Amino acid sequence: MSLGTIDSGSQIKLHFALRLADGQEVDSTFDKDAAELKVGDGNLPEGFEECLIGLTTGDRKTFTVPPEKAFGQPNPQNVQEMKRSSFPLDMPLSSGLMVSFADAQGAELPGVVSNIEGEWVTVDFNHPLAGKELHFEVQILEVQNAD
Repeated sequence: MSLGTIDSGSQIKLHFALRLADGQEVDSTFDKDAAELKVGDGNLPEGFEECLIGLTTGDRKTFTVPPEKAFGQPNPQNVQEMKRSSFPLDMPLSSGLMVSFADAQGAELPGVVSNIEGEWVTVDFNHPLAGKELHFEVQILEVQNAD
């Protein structure tokens, strides 16, 4: 087991939990296999990586990450009004339903139905955690630094 200090480029193995300000758990690896990632590879938002820099094997800490350093604030331009006819006729639409579209590059773009009024369906394409303060708990299991 390496006792390195986490820096940009470190390969780390950790347990993490992500919770909302009210304590609701969004995701956690504490009850399953640990996560492995490389700091700086873009898999974690920058605000989460900033919390990890300087930690060492065995550290267990909880950080509060503001929306600006996590998934940002909701963007009103990411809320779209769409005609009901844009959806399959047999698709039962309801508020809170997650739907997926392809963007101009063909990448998957998930959205959540937020309102249905007559022939119009409002879909919110903001990240579900946008605008949320998050509590990020980590337990560092292993750190490997590039030579």
